[in-house]
Amino acid sequence: MAEASCLLSEDQFLCSICLDVFTDPVTTSCGHNFCKNCITEHWNVCVPWKCPMCKVIFTKKPELLINTFISEMVAQFRQSPQQKTSSSEQQESKPGEVPCDVCTGTKLKALKSCLVCLASYCETHLEPHLTMSGLKRHQLIDPVENLEDRMCTKHDKPLELFCKTDQTCVCMLCTYSDHKTHEFVPLKEEYEERKVELKTTEAEIQQMIQKRRLMIPKIRRSVNLSNENADREIAESVRVFTILMESVERGMNEIIETIEEKQRATEKQAEDFIKELEQEISELTERSAEVVQLSCSEDHLHLLQSIQSLYDVPPTKDWTKVSVPPASHEGTVVRAVAQLEETLSKEMKKLVEAELKRVQKFAVDVTLDPDTANPELILSDDEKQVNHGDVKKNLPNNPERFCTSLCVLGKQSFSSGRSYYEIQVKEKPEWDLGVARESINRKGLITLSPEDGYWTIWLRNGNEYRALDELDVRLSLKSRPQKVGVFVDYEEGLVSFYDVDAAALIYSFTGCSFNGKLIPYFNPGLNDDDKNSAPLIISPVNHTE
Repeated sequence: MAEASCLLSEDQFLCSICLDVFTDPVTTSCGHNFCKNCITEHWNVCVPWKCPMCKVIFTKKPELLINTFISEMVAQFRQSPQQKTSSSEQQESKPGEVPCDVCTGTKLKALKSCLVCLASYCETHLEPHLTMSGLKRHQLIDPVENLEDRMCTKHDKPLELFCKTDQTCVCMLCTYSDHKTHEFVPLKEEYEERKVELKTTEAEIQQMIQKRRLMIPKIRRSVNLSNENADREIAESVRVFTILMESVERGMNEIIETIEEKQRATEKQAEDFIKELEQEISELTERSAEVVQLSCSEDHLHLLQSIQSLYDVPPTKDWTKVSVPPASHEGTVVRAVAQLEETLSKEMKKLVEAELKRVQKFAVDVTLDPDTANPELILSDDEKQVNHGDVKKNLPNNPERFCTSLCVLGKQSFSSGRSYYEIQVKEKPEWDLGVARESINRKGLITLSPEDGYWTIWLRNGNEYRALDELDVRLSLKSRPQKVGVFVDYEEGLVSFYDVDAAALIYSFTGCSFNGKLIPYFNPGLNDDDKNSAPLIISPVNHTE
């Protein structure tokens, strides 16, 4: 038998409850072995009684008898060569390992900790707990530090149970006092359940980690895209401003050349007049000398014969009608600036066309929300058109509905990113368009301003356009828009309006603080005896080429 014991391992003599070598082993009717104290305490807590191994349920508490055969085998195992060999192989405790509390001098590595003695023991000092009957009943566990934390502070007993009611670890005596009516399970059972929960939690965390790892290249791609956009905008800015600077410089040089050319012409004319005057002066001076000489002559005959020719004055110009006015430059600068303005206008149109192409990529499908529409408004079946009807419908006055103003909101909302949609305003002399904060007041008269949660433009009297900013801005448009595009960049705080057909920017609200969801806003205006009967129409976005 002693030879056979050498072939046995410690795993064959471990109690499945305390995970230590059997002490007073007993066998249940289902054939499983446990320490007598372990199974007794387990059944004192867990009712109905069931086997911790196979979970078979007993109708009454089983009577436990010592298994003498297992007891003898355990006794022989304790004296087996492998046990003695392991004793000789004891190691000095290293940092992070639990040392023996009894060793003096060199501390050996502890093999077990006792929850009764609140001490940890190396193999040598553990021997009394394995051989002495009084100590055999003590509960041994794998070595741990801070054994006091494993004891009930109130009853000074090991924390062996888990109170599900209070979600805390308790001792056996707690079940008869503060936790008397609560639900308990062994620590191991709760441990296994929590391990399953931890695995689930770990899987969730790993999934969160994976999602965040995937976000890193996504963010990097966004940065790269942003860099590409920035480089493109810089290149376009350099191109446009180079053209403008060249145009300005060319216009300035042309103005200077024109003015200087006029000045040179004026100077040449003046020099020609001066030469002609000097020629006449020379001729007149010569005639004056002849007159003086003849007047001094005492030859009567010569004076009378010559005087007749001196009476005839050399031909001269009537200089009273001759002048050299300063060169006129009126209109030169104006014409040059007008030409510059035309160049700027052409470049501006190109820029807006390119910008419109970009924002149209963020087109969203917008429909009207009947629950917000004023009772006098008529919505089409596809919820894409709205106009004013002269009859007020009997509709529920729900909190979302406008009751006084002829307004209706879209079903869609914007709380991040960029969005774009278009509205046909053809043949309408009056309308309001824009976006509004979801939290706006919808009862009574409303004020259209960013302060009140509206970013809108309007048309009145067929030709009066205004942007309803903090201060109303009168808009001067070159053409009457037939279709208006609305673009929202939520993070940038931007709301822009475009004349789609003319590819022109109507107005932009910048630096906006939205503070909540934005919703498309529409007001078709009064019917006005059919003068404004045409509907506002949410149109599909046809990307400009």
